Amino acid sequence: MNLLKHKLPELLPVAGIRLGTASAGIRYPDRPDLVVLELASGSRCAAVFTQNAFCAAPVTVARRHLRSGSPRYLLVNTGNANAGTGAQGLLDAVQCCELLAADTGCGAADVLPFSTGVIGEALPVERIAAGLPDAVACLADSGWQDAAHGILTTDTVPKGASRRLDIDGHTVTVTGIAKGAGMIRPDMATMLAFIATDAGLGDALLQTCLERAVTGSFNRITVDGDTSTNDACVLVATGLSDLPAILTADSHYEMLCEAVVDICTELAQAIVRDGEGATKFVTVAVEHGMSTDECLQVAYTIAHSPLVKTALFASDPNWGRILAAVGRAGIPDLDLAGVDIFLDEVCIISHGEIAADYREAAGQQVMERDEITIRTVLGRGNVSERVWTCDLSYDYVKINAEYRS
Repeated sequence: MNLLKHKLPELLPVAGIRLGTASAGIRYPDRPDLVVLELASGSRCAAVFTQNAFCAAPVTVARRHLRSGSPRYLLVNTGNANAGTGAQGLLDAVQCCELLAADTGCGAADVLPFSTGVIGEALPVERIAAGLPDAVACLADSGWQDAAHGILTTDTVPKGASRRLDIDGHTVTVTGIAKGAGMIRPDMATMLAFIATDAGLGDALLQTCLERAVTGSFNRITVDGDTSTNDACVLVATGLSDLPAILTADSHYEMLCEAVVDICTELAQAIVRDGEGATKFVTVAVEHGMSTDECLQVAYTIAHSPLVKTALFASDPNWGRILAAVGRAGIPDLDLAGVDIFLDEVCIISHGEIAADYREAAGQQVMERDEITIRTVLGRGNVSERVWTCDLSYDYVKINAEYRS
């Protein structure tokens, strides 16, 4: 196993959340592929979804159901994205909600559906129907580990994280799981994330907390620059801890939000570490820019460059590829004399040209590391940003060439 990939940590139960996982044979036999999350009555739910115009049917249905009230169940299937399936896909997503509702005694609108997998194939509703009773029967507050496995597609490892907080003498838990390895550049890749806390928050505060967390985590990662049709990230607050409900943006709220940000960051980085065929974890930092957009424009140009990514895979200190990416990022009036570029601690470009003391051996030593930071200093402002990415290997092509086989 790639040393970049980490073992799933202990996932702490969250009061008011039960999870059940089953093998429904949606695409492969005997593989966990159906997950049900039960939310205690009174739980509040916030979500962000893909910005891809061709959003999948479950995204459309989940958005609609979320507007109608507070959900009681989340239903997740892998192996089939139910995307590009037209009107029938919408009917199939609703029918799956109705099936779970019938099994649990809630209304269909109380179920949010999520799907991930192959695009353009009809959802096998009959297999989901057959698997739902098993998923419901094994609902348990200890079901996070199984659920983390049950939402995977091309992932090689499950992804999860937990935090236990002491807020003014009250214990609060935050736990989350995610899936994703390819088609990753969330714009809210193929990415799903489910995070829960037993703290109580109002709807507006919960949504603000989630959007803040997503902005600095899932929206700062890229494996291949592709945004999925199915991306979704959900934050649930059950309100079952003994901490009084958080109703204002006070110090308690800041502590909780910081924990949610930490969880999302850990999950986002785990997605990059598990990037399809990835052998290196790369931070692309851009400093002293004039705006966030400008810094991200440069960072993503570097992170998405196939030439940079293949050089990383080859451990080749071909700094000209990085220099070219910065130059074509489209930054107006960029003063090259103000630009410095570093590989970790090694300065390769100083004031727009090769650093006088740069030696190829030093660059080579950095490029052979499993974790690398490419740092670009623009020298034109006070804003800094960073994104996380990985290299591009032979295995990425192989995995995606054989994805539907």
